[in-house]
Amino acid sequence: MNYWLSRLFLIGLGVTVVGLAAVAFWPQAEPVDLAAIDRGGITVTVDEDGKTRIREKYIVSTPLSGRLLRIGLDPGDPVAKGKTLLATIEPRDPDLLDARALAQAEARVKSAEAALRQVAPQLEQAKLEQANAEAEVERVRSAARGGGATQSEVDSISLRNRYAIEAVRSARYGEEIAQFELEQARSALLRSRPGADDDASDAISDAAGNGWTFTIRSPIDGRVLRVLQESSAVLASGTPLLELGDPSDLEVEIDVLSSDAVKIKPGARVILEHWGGDRPLEGRVRLVEPAGFTKISTLGVEEQRVNVIVDLVDPPAERSEIGDGFRVEARIVVDEVADALRVPTSALFRSGDDWAVFVVDQPTLDGSGRVTQGAAVKRLVEIGRDNGLQAEVTDGLTEGDVVIVHPSDRVSEGVKVARR
Repeated sequence: MNYWLSRLFLIGLGVTVVGLAAVAFWPQAEPVDLAAIDRGGITVTVDEDGKTRIREKYIVSTPLSGRLLRIGLDPGDPVAKGKTLLATIEPRDPDLLDARALAQAEARVKSAEAALRQVAPQLEQAKLEQANAEAEVERVRSAARGGGATQSEVDSISLRNRYAIEAVRSARYGEEIAQFELEQARSALLRSRPGADDDASDAISDAAGNGWTFTIRSPIDGRVLRVLQESSAVLASGTPLLELGDPSDLEVEIDVLSSDAVKIKPGARVILEHWGGDRPLEGRVRLVEPAGFTKISTLGVEEQRVNVIVDLVDPPAERSEIGDGFRVEARIVVDEVADALRVPTSALFRSGDDWAVFVVDQPTLDGSGRVTQGAAVKRLVEIGRDNGLQAEVTDGLTEGDVVIVHPSDRVSEGVKVARR
């Protein structure tokens, strides 16, 4: 009895070991991620960062040299065309004189005063001679009417009178010239040294108040973008003062690779994301610039880039928060289709020169109709549009086929697979 019990025990133990070995070495289904082939839209885009910019900016500069009064405007202040006062320019003060130059200027003033005093008696003498000549003309003409003087004597005395008149005029011109020279010599002393010539300072102030200023008014309706020169200073002609623009008149500048730029056409739709608003903005490509430029990437690689200019489609009221120089993420649509057979690009791999996928054959379904397991079968496919996430299948698959996403090197033809 014990003998048979021992044999039965050994037989049962052997069967158990063989069964466990069979289970251990039985091929297991490879866990994978699965995706079904469906139909839908595919949009192919060129994705790059861009920045907004005001379409037309105006740099207001000084048209002439002078002393700029302090500008009271700040960035963001509104300006009205032809009304808002931007800046006021006054005549600059004369240079300060050193002791030698000051002495020379004072000597020139004294010389001009002496010249003016010298001209005064000359003018008075010319006036006396002219009065005497006029009296002589009247006397000779009266004598000629009585026969006491000839016509030749009348003509001679009339000519002398004309000479006397011109002499008076010349003396007056001399007096005016001497007066101008005196004023010019005195002007060299205006505000020539600190604390001096208060009367001259007052004269300049009065002159400035009487129109010796140049005012600059806004050329556009918009806002102040930047104040380039705020404090009062003596400036040369052409110095930039302010930058003006209309923040509602925005466009977007996007630099793309030149290889992508050839795919972009004017009028293409642009989706602007991550600009800070609740929803993406819409835009249209206005211009692909004909000239490119070299740019060093963050990896230190030289790239040929091209600027793409985009007009915003959304009305200004819906994008009032965005301004000049704001960053946006742009997706420029270069191709799209509304109804296409789609496969995840992560399911595609190369098989020689062709594209291929692993399709789940002989699938097993769960209660909800999803594929849970099956056998991996390699199938060649033809691909059309590809946006990096999904690709259009033109041949090789049908709607409803289940493919393996991210197939590992453990997945091969005929391998059993199961949904992860």
